[in-house]
Amino acid sequence: MTTEDALWTTAEAAAYLRRPEGTLRQWRHKGVGPKGFRQMGRVVYRRSEVMRWLEEQERAEAER
Repeated sequence: MTTEDALWTTAEAAAYLRRPEGTLRQWRHKGVGPKGFRQMGRVVYRRSEVMRWLEEQERAEAER
């Protein structure tokens, strides 16, 4: 697994995004945040997916 594809826990992804873990959980429930998936009973996020989602948010903001 490359660094680009590293798996982050909810806590790690939340820390990177500077958001509370609960916010990521809500986003996942609503389907509006970076895509996470269950692995062995816990939710994880691919680093590359978090980066893709951030870029998408930046593009959307620029288009407003």
